[in-house]
Amino acid sequence: MKNVFLSSKVIGIACIASTLSACAVAPANGPSTRGIKQAESDESNSAGIKVIQVTDAVARRLLASKRQDLFSENLGEGQAIGSTIGKGDVLEIAVWEAPPAALFGALGGDPRLSSSGATARGTSLPEQMVDSDGKIVIPFVGNVQAAGRTPQAIAREITARLTGKAHQPQTIVRLLRNATATVTVVGEVGGSARVPLTAKGERVLDVLASAGGSKQPVGKTVVQITRGQQVATMPLEAVIRDPRQNVVLRPDDVMTVLFQPYSFVALGATNRNEEVPFEATGITLAQALGRVSGLQDARADVKGVFLFRLENPAALSPEDRASARTTPDGKVPVIYRMNLKDPAMFFVAQSFPISDKDVLYVSNAPLADFQKFVNVIYSTLLPVATTLTVTR
Repeated sequence: MKNVFLSSKVIGIACIASTLSACAVAPANGPSTRGIKQAESDESNSAGIKVIQVTDAVARRLLASKRQDLFSENLGEGQAIGSTIGKGDVLEIAVWEAPPAALFGALGGDPRLSSSGATARGTSLPEQMVDSDGKIVIPFVGNVQAAGRTPQAIAREITARLTGKAHQPQTIVRLLRNATATVTVVGEVGGSARVPLTAKGERVLDVLASAGGSKQPVGKTVVQITRGQQVATMPLEAVIRDPRQNVVLRPDDVMTVLFQPYSFVALGATNRNEEVPFEATGITLAQALGRVSGLQDARADVKGVFLFRLENPAALSPEDRASARTTPDGKVPVIYRMNLKDPAMFFVAQSFPISDKDVLYVSNAPLADFQKFVNVIYSTLLPVATTLTVTR
């Protein structure tokens, strides 16, 4: 009996020790709601973390700061190109004379320009490339300034200078090959190219199609247009959906097609802990929660939904911006806190934008942590109690 008593005493002490240490060994998947709320006021907050409660005003400010660039606003609707000749362009020139053809008719002419039985005679001159001085050379006329002028203006000058030499001359000038009015297309396309612009007025999607289209899925592709010192970027899907963004391009524009695999990471008491990709057009917090199958009913603290982000200072309120501490790349560490127990928050979540590389974290409810503690105690005491029963 004495040995049994001693064994029971030893086992009891072991149980107490195990109970006292249960909190230390209870598993956890991240910080608690209270711990995150105290992060900003913590003296060890060397990273300068800002904890911001999400409200309708916060969501509206974020949405305004992340307003998407529009080609129609930043670049404007360009004008059709191809009516003005530039250096390096190749021209096709034809001269017609009324009978009797006194000048060019003696050269024989081009039968393609003469109709069977017709008395008028046309002569197609050799292709003319506009030289570095912007001029072309026409027989019996000499040098003609071409760069910076329309084909019609060049034709009128040639006709005027042939008057008195040719019999009632008429001239037709046509742009054969465009060497100056081009758009450069690079990036994730079928083939990088310099696409010539014509009087039709090539638009963004026209030029993209001429380069073989995008090699990546439309939803993960953005189009960047560089015009001089100005740069504008839009998701390709947005350009396709909104015809106003399919603007006319201008000479020397550079169109870069980029693959942008945007994603966020879901951690904590969500039904899916993983990296979740999303489209270049962006998604909202409500959509992000839907893509991770929502929260775990048995674990999640609906008042403890957090979004960790390196935020642009321009997206913060003046008060938060004044006290913010930025990272070396100019960002502010921000934790956005959402209380999904408030029904109004579900409307806010429909407009709250998710950014690339965001971390969505849902903390455990206090009772869930307590349940973990109870499970640890139970798993510790059950073998002890079983051993005690067998000993007795």
